[in-house]
Amino acid sequence: MQITLGKRGDYAVRAVLDLARHYGTGMRKARHVADAMHIPPAYLPQILADLVRQGILVATPGRDGGYELARPPRAISLLEVVEAAEGPLNAIRSCVLRDIPCGQHGFCAAHEAWTDGQQALARKLAGTSFATLAKRDSATDAATAPGAARRGR
Repeated sequence: MQITLGKRGDYAVRAVLDLARHYGTGMRKARHVADAMHIPPAYLPQILADLVRQGILVATPGRDGGYELARPPRAISLLEVVEAAEGPLNAIRSCVLRDIPCGQHGFCAAHEAWTDGQQALARKLAGTSFATLAKRDSATDAATAPGAARRGR
């Protein structure tokens, strides 16, 4: 089994992470976010527009405009961004044991374990802020920078 984000979720998390790392420095252009986070520049405006509609980002048009977080990074959870991009996490649509819509004929033997696992994942993502992710990302960058090993990192 593999639990991964789709492209929309992946790019949304990357974009918000970049904006969290630059929080408080003013507006950031979409092309700078795309370059820094390796997001296809043609696809990023759609992602950013979704995040603006969800109240996660603020967009300012014009030459001096760009994007920034609508709230401090500590007030934006990983779950909020994933769900803004990909929809509700806890929506079981198909039974894990039967090839029918979940709950159509009652619940299967795996239903409780599956929903408990989804709820645990949702709690973890909800409890992870972009302030925490930005701090970890900065630490990772510092540890992997050229010469970091020589400096004792």
